[in-house]
Parts: sequence; structure tokens; C-alpha cells
Amino acid sequence: MLPTLGDFRRDQLAIATLFFLLGFQYATWASRLPALKDRFGLGGTEVGLLLMAAGVGAAVSFPLVAPLLRRLGARRLALWSALGLMAVLPVLAAAGSYPLALLVIFVDGVAVGCLNVAMNAQGAALESHYGRAAMAQLHATFSGGSLGGALLASGVNTVTHSVTAHFTVAAALGVLLLAGSRPRVITDAPPSGEQPAENRKKGFRSLTGASRAALWLGCAMVFGTVVEGAMNDWSALYLTEETGASGRLAPLGIAVVSVMMVLARLLGDGWRNRWGDARMVRVGSTMAGTGLALALLADGTWPALVGFACVGLGMATVTPCLYVAAAAEGPGALALVAAMGTTGLLAGPAVIGFVAGRTDLTTGMAVVAVSAVLVAVCSTRVRFKTRENEPAPH
Repeated sequence: MLPTLGDFRRDQLAIATLFFLLGFQYATWASRLPALKDRFGLGGTEVGLLLMAAGVGAAVSFPLVAPLLRRLGARRLALWSALGLMAVLPVLAAAGSYPLALLVIFVDGVAVGCLNVAMNAQGAALESHYGRAAMAQLHATFSGGSLGGALLASGVNTVTHSVTAHFTVAAALGVLLLAGSRPRVITDAPPSGEQPAENRKKGFRSLTGASRAALWLGCAMVFGTVVEGAMNDWSALYLTEETGASGRLAPLGIAVVSVMMVLARLLGDGWRNRWGDARMVRVGSTMAGTGLALALLADGTWPALVGFACVGLGMATVTPCLYVAAAAEGPGALALVAAMGTTGLLAGPAVIGFVAGRTDLTTGMAVVAVSAVLVAVCSTRVRFKTRENEPAPH
């Protein structure tokens, strides 16, 4: 029996739940950082280390993910990782000391790294099975999950300030959503690409064939996540320090990027069908870099906001397309690209801060613009898969 549009939508919704839960879980515990800070008597440095522990855990998960993906499959790895993230919440609420909280957040980062790879493998398998683009909308639901987590935190906090109560409610809701989606999470293995058997055995020790493509994809992902991370961390400061924007206008930097990115991801799969993944990555990242560079040259609050909108619009489908291409190269490539993306998110804002400290924030933001253009450069070394209704590559 041929799969129907209804089958596709139901499977897409189930996989979207995984993306939603990842954003939901992070927003849940991150929203209570002030309460955790007060409980353990933390300063700014200790809070930074707590946040860094999650990133370190995600990076450390890289050697584990590829063999786990091969052994368990994307479905089981995704479900177990998501369940582990829900379990982290009540454990974190019960943590009685700062070192224990660091350990819990580190474990959280490992689970995040596993789920990130597994859910993107699921998304790629969904596209491959049905021959339909879906990844951009799946990534949009991650942002929806972050919003849901923040709204739940606000709602629970109006009733009780108890972190334990909040995290217990959030974990219970997450488990219910996971249980509801479980039957429709597809069992297809992630696409393994056309790589020869000898290349799969050599893995990343070989720089030929698929492994070379994986390295170029990883580089593109690093530069892409540098752009996303830097815009979240530095846009408000750029508006206040370099353009003289008021405190009322400064938050619009993040808002403009986020809104444009969510809207573009909701529409992005249709664009991918029409123009193809390769064109979406190259044109989108070039538009982001060029738009931001012109905004920096124009030097003003409103030009900056227009430039930020270009970044959100241009970069929205870049990460989903790169994940699809990485999944086509095999589990090892997908794990590598995800790990390099984590590296970009961790290192990017710090690099921008270093450059800004030595020069100024305008120069630091210029590094962001260059990073966006470098995504397009790296992507020229990658052969993106095409669907039947995509234009043939020139």
C-alpha cells in the first residue's frame, strides 16, 4: 500500500514532537536559572560554568552517537534520549549541591547531543521515505518548544515558585507527549548515502569520498552556528553600543532574527522543493552575510534591524539542509556535523567577544557576516541530494 499524505503528516507530527521536546526541555531548566543561582549561591562565573557543562556534554557525546545510532537505530536512540531529558528535570530539581548540578547538566548535554543527531536522522528518513521536504518545519518546532517551555515556566511561577513542582509538571507533560508520538516515530534507518563499503569502514580516517564531504559539511555547519549563536548573544549589545539604540529597541535585534527565522522555516520546505537544498544554502547564507555587511556599513539602528532580518531569513533553512545532506552520508557524518555545530555554538560568541574586545563590536559583527559567506563557500564542495521536483544542478 502506497503511503498517503495523511501518513506523512502523522509521521511528521511524531518527529516534530522530538524537536519540540528538545526546545521545551532546555527552555524549562534555563528559565529557572535565577532560582538555581539563588539556591546554590552562584556568581556569574559559576552560572557560566553551569551553561558550559551542557555544551561540553553535547560535545563529549560525539564519539558515542555514531555507534549508538548504528546499534540502536534512530528511532530507539531518539526515544531513549528524549526520555532521558525528561528524567533530568526532576533530578536537577533534587540536586542538593552545585557540583551535583554540574554533573546533571553535563548528562543533560550528552542526552541533547544524542537526541539532536537521532531526531535529525529521523527527519532525513522521513524525507527519504515519503519524497517530501519536511526538515525546515521540523526545526521550526524546536523554536515552538522553547516558547512552550518559557510560557509554562511563567504560568507555573504565578502559582508556585517551587522548582521541584515546575520541573515535575514539565517532565510529566514531556513524557505524555513522547508516549503519544512513540507509535508514529518511524523505524526507517537514516539514509546511508552512496558511499562504498570500504569508506564506511575507514570512517573519518579517510579524507576521500563521503568523509571529505562530511568535513566540508561540518565546516559549513560550524560557520552557520557561529552566525546563529552570535546573533542571539550580541545583537542587543550591538544596537545599544554601536548604534545608540534605546533599551526599548535593543531587544528587537533578537526578536527580528527569531521571527524571520521561524517564519522562513515554516515556509522553507516549499522553497526547498522549488529551488533545491544547494541553492537554499548558498543563496541564503550569501544573502545573510551581504545583508549584515551592508547594514554595518550603513551604521544605524534601523539599517541594523534590516540586516538582522536578512540573517534570520537567509540562515533559516541552512541548518536543516545541512543536516539532511549529512544524514545522507551516514551516521558517522551526521554525528560529526552535529558535533561541529555544537562547537560553533560554543566558540562563536566567545570569538566575537574576543574580536570586539580587541577592536570594536562592529568588527566583531563583521566576522559574523564573513562566517555567513563562508557557509556558501564550504557548501560548494558538497553534493546535495535532489528530489524529483527540484531543478537539476547546473
